[in-house]
Amino acid sequence: MVARRDVGRPSLNLVLYGIAVPFTAALMQAWGVRRTVTWSLVIVGLASAAVTLVGEPWQLWLLWGVFIGLGTGSMALTFGTIIANRWFVSHRGTVTGIFSAATAAGQVLFVPVIAMIATGPGWRTASLVAGACSLVMALLCLLFLRDRPADAGARAVGATAASDAEAEDEGPASISMAVTALRSAGRHWSFWVLMLTFLVCGWSTNGIVVTHLAPAAHDHSMAPTTAATLIGIIGIFDIVGTVASGWLTDRYDPRILLAIDYVTRGISLVFINGLLGPSVDMPMWAFVVFYGLDWTATVPPTVELCRRHFGLHASGVVFGWIYASHMIGAGIGASVSGALRSGAGSYASAWLLTAGLCLVAGVLPMTMKRGPKAHDDDQIAVPL
Repeated sequence: MVARRDVGRPSLNLVLYGIAVPFTAALMQAWGVRRTVTWSLVIVGLASAAVTLVGEPWQLWLLWGVFIGLGTGSMALTFGTIIANRWFVSHRGTVTGIFSAATAAGQVLFVPVIAMIATGPGWRTASLVAGACSLVMALLCLLFLRDRPADAGARAVGATAASDAEAEDEGPASISMAVTALRSAGRHWSFWVLMLTFLVCGWSTNGIVVTHLAPAAHDHSMAPTTAATLIGIIGIFDIVGTVASGWLTDRYDPRILLAIDYVTRGISLVFINGLLGPSVDMPMWAFVVFYGLDWTATVPPTVELCRRHFGLHASGVVFGWIYASHMIGAGIGASVSGALRSGAGSYASAWLLTAGLCLVAGVLPMTMKRGPKAHDDDQIAVPL
């Protein structure tokens, strides 16, 4: 029963974090990226500092669950998508890959540091350090971040004329922008393909590997520190894989890249239960390296297909909904995998179920059109 409660809490947080993303993406479109990100960092910084004063469980849920959840959700992958749309005409896939890899880089660089501070001076010091870093970044964003190239007297990279860059008017911030985008995009099969495949992406990454790889390794007598090291190595190779995926997205059909990502991910998961053991052998190292390269390699082609099918203006908010499905998939995957482990006494069926979902997700991208690459006029009109 304890394990089931422990799984339920992160699942709820993952789902709520994901649902917030399309609305904060709409806020960036309407209120401006600079103001939205600056205030989000301020909220994260103040809430992180206030956590050191909590005395009741509800205060922790409010500060860490609500304020920090919403604050960090405002800087999810949609932030990088909107920046790439506005500041780059060429190399958008590569730039999106770099922004996606930055998430993994942050985990690899900062999580061990925060953990070291927490085990040394204490968790309150660690929370204060995280809060101070957020406030410093808020100041830097306020001073140097600009919403568009024109605000800095520049032109988007690769733009040959002002009309090549994204043109969008800011208006009053409105939650209805996110709802309107969902209603419009939801009429098209391409949207549901991207939603379903990204749901599987969340299920097969945060949902089962991040949440359950360590317990699964423990079932096979692997030391917890060894399992944690494997997850860290996945994060390191994720940086390489996602940047490479962005580079490939600029050059090849993103549907084919998505199909390859999901099919190979599914095949690898078929074998993982037999690879786990007390020690890490060469086949397990091969799995860890491959899974790291594939971890968020799905992001650049998914974002590119969003741009092609829904246009630059709407793709940030539409991708927000698709990213929400990723986090919902992570939450469902964590809960279902935990339930299967509790019922069967093994993760074998959970790994196989996830593998099957990945193989289905590998077929779905080929059922949608490739989509035009360059001109918004050829794309689906999604009003905001």
